[in-house]
Amino acid sequence: MRDYHVNVFYSEEDEGYIADIPDLKHCSAFGKTPEEALGEALKAKEAWLEAARARRKPIPTPRYRPLIYQAA
Repeated sequence: MRDYHVNVFYSEEDEGYIADIPDLKHCSAFGKTPEEALGEALKAKEAWLEAARARRKPIPTPRYRPLIYQAA
């Protein structure tokens, strides 16, 4: 099973790292380090999925892949 892709990038404006999960609308997190942002995003992902299940909302299939992974 494929898992959701997580983007991690530095935000000058926020002076820290942002991690977002493109397949899960509005699912992102902040951290002072890339590792912290990733850890927080993984917690946010679990909360997002739990909330969707509780509300019987559809859970998207992991689809997003950066272009560098699509070349084959």
